[in-house]
Amino acid sequence: MARQDDKFTMEAVVVEALPNAMFKVRLPNEQRTEILAYVSGKMRKHYIRILPGDTVTVEMSPYDLTKGRITFRGR
Repeated sequence: MARQDDKFTMEAVVVEALPNAMFKVRLPNEQRTEILAYVSGKMRKHYIRILPGDTVTVEMSPYDLTKGRITFRGR
């Protein structure tokens, strides 16, 4: 069973908007890794708009580091 605390949270920049509320985001590491991220349920419920170039907070599972969930949109 995975616990709620077993996730990585980091800032990322949205690179591309894809269909079905999916986004390619670039992580701020040395390799400039791009992962596939989807919008969390609360953000989708409240119609939070995300555009390329936005800074977002991404949660990732330690089991699959190629996918993530966008939980907060910054500036």
